[in-house]
Amino acid sequence: MRHICQYFILLVIRTLKLLHTPDFQKEIAELIVESLNLEIEANTIAPDTPLFYEGLGLDSIDALELSLAISQRYGMTLSSDDPDNETIFASLASLAETIHQRKTT
Repeated sequence: MRHICQYFILLVIRTLKLLHTPDFQKEIAELIVESLNLEIEANTIAPDTPLFYEGLGLDSIDALELSLAISQRYGMTLSSDDPDNETIFASLASLAETIHQRKTT
């Protein structure tokens, strides 16, 4: 039983490390660029880049389209009436962290 627990803990740690790597943020950046047809390269979006206003300049329609793309790819829902939306969509890093925390697939 002890070995099973140790294996499970190791598996969880490896999964968490994978999801917090720049590769996962890059995956989210690519999803943003592809789903919104942005004319920039995904690798130019820094983790702390604001997604709205002075950052990428996204608007509320973009947020809805991006939420749909996230739902389709990761099996999770980001609701338009979520009181945390300002924090969730603040930057690439915060969006990736939220997806990591809430995804089901």
